[in-house]
Amino acid sequence: MDTPEGDPALASLAGFSRLAAPRMLRPYQLEAGEAVWDSVRRGEGRTFTILMARQSGKNELAAQLEAYLLHRFAGSGGQIVKAAPTFHPQLLTSMLRLREVLATPFSEGRWTGRHGHAIEMDNARILFLSADPSANVVGSTASILLAVDEAQDVDEDVYWRKFRPMAATTRATTVLYGTAWDEDNILEQQRRHNREQEGRLNRRLNFEAPWPILGSISPPYRAFVEAEIERLGHEHPTVKTQYLLEPISSVGRLFPAHLLERMQGRHPRLDGPLLGRQYVAGVDVAGQVVVPAGRVGRALNEHDETVITIADTGPSDPATGSRLPAIRVVRHYRWRDLTHVEQYHRMMELLQSVWQVTRVCVDATGVGAGLASFLHRSLPSRLDPVVFTGKSKSDLGFGLLSSVETGRLSLYLAPGDADLGECWAQLRSVRYRLRGSEEMEFSSPAATGHDDFVMSLALTVRAAGAMGPPAFGGIIRSGPTVDDGGW
Repeated sequence: MDTPEGDPALASLAGFSRLAAPRMLRPYQLEAGEAVWDSVRRGEGRTFTILMARQSGKNELAAQLEAYLLHRFAGSGGQIVKAAPTFHPQLLTSMLRLREVLATPFSEGRWTGRHGHAIEMDNARILFLSADPSANVVGSTASILLAVDEAQDVDEDVYWRKFRPMAATTRATTVLYGTAWDEDNILEQQRRHNREQEGRLNRRLNFEAPWPILGSISPPYRAFVEAEIERLGHEHPTVKTQYLLEPISSVGRLFPAHLLERMQGRHPRLDGPLLGRQYVAGVDVAGQVVVPAGRVGRALNEHDETVITIADTGPSDPATGSRLPAIRVVRHYRWRDLTHVEQYHRMMELLQSVWQVTRVCVDATGVGAGLASFLHRSLPSRLDPVVFTGKSKSDLGFGLLSSVETGRLSLYLAPGDADLGECWAQLRSVRYRLRGSEEMEFSSPAATGHDDFVMSLALTVRAAGAMGPPAFGGIIRSGPTVDDGGW
């Protein structure tokens, strides 16, 4: 390690950030970075966890710390290993952030890029390696620092078998960056361990910056997060994990009792539209009925049903505190034992002639693609076809959950209605399971029943969202106190 005699830019990470970086790190960033640097400088080999709310500057801290270490070890030499769940886009983004820090007069001309996955400064180097299970990374060594970005999404076996040994023989410091997700990932496990160790060691090992920390010094950021909370709800998984840094259970009921109660509306079931109101629909499509050869009549589809949900998208209830349009379900339809041609004709009558919907979102997966194609020809500007994938179903689930959390979604009141009763039964039974990359699966257990009504509701929420204002988000550009471009 080099000793920068008389160079204030290399005397400390704070000096480097102030004098040699594009922008100065904030106090909560510097506190975490200085703790990591102190462990590197002393050769202590400690493992740190750094969790920061989205847009709070995790990437900026990592890039400035990496640039500072390259300068400090440029003469004596050594290697940093930086890992992330994927090379593209996560590690490419990390490389771009580091290059931005090094593209200043202080660093310009001193570093070079190598082989598309390394940056060197004299005898020091940072190597960017994918933590994808299929990536071949065995054999690399981290002598200065082992850094893992978005550690909550890194496979536990990959980390312990391929990456952790890189720092074992060199006593290199390790830092795990990320946000919260479920309760069973390497970031959360290490965070719990670090919290336990801090009292015994009388030393900070875990650093957290939930959104109110940056929100207290950046009004634009506060407005950004408050708008997200209004849109999604305080208890929404995205709010809890990405902004409050609170892990959530990896499995459970999608709608606990208090959310079921929140969905109970006081409006009646309708058989047709009210004057001056706008309606949307969500259609979950059952499989095509097939008549076996030689059999008279029609084979019943015992597995699922086509369910259509009709919702009014009028003004929100002031009691909810939401400024977004309400989604008041006013009618269900469900069909079994109908060919898709028969379903198409009935749907056109309902959607176009009866309800005159302004938007309809339909399941276009598998056999549903044909029916969606028929509908698109008749309703080209009003149809939103959705092909179910892991990601699209996860998005539908989160959208449905946020509409309930914020009090926007409510079901009609109709005691004794069989369709409504089935809808409530499915809502009570549906379960979720979290998976990597901040996605979730949701369905009803096979022994409990189906989830046709739940999927139809989720599609209806999506249809209603297409009419409302866009989600508040994007890059915040408001001066030097606000992170830019996701830093």
